[in-house]
Amino acid sequence: MIKLTGKVVSGLGNYSYWIEKYQSIYYEKTGMILFPGTLNVELDEPYNLPSNAIRLEKEEYGGTVSVSILPCKIFGRKSFILRTDGNAKGMGDHPKTIIEIATDIKLRDKFNLKDGDLVNVVVI
Repeated sequence: MIKLTGKVVSGLGNYSYWIEKYQSIYYEKTGMILFPGTLNVELDEPYNLPSNAIRLEKEEYGGTVSVSILPCKIFGRKSFILRTDGNAKGMGDHPKTIIEIATDIKLRDKFNLKDGDLVNVVVI
């Protein structure tokens, strides 16, 4: 179990589109209907996802981006860290200090989160 602590930051809003568009594929990978959007958390140090993360390969859905999916918990809720291969290589929209958390609800609304709030993410 690894505990990551970081602050909530605004994202680009891109994942909302892709999660909604490929909801059934994300469901197959996670067993959860994901809310279309992620909570971006900025860590003090870069975080590399382990090699045993669940993989969504671009060939599986005819896309151009592969994604690593790592089970975690935030506020005790089952969630997932999503990271594109581009971001993992340091060539995407986010540095490795940003993790994107997906779950079945909008975390900002449920827990009244705003940019700058500190949150704990437990990698399971």
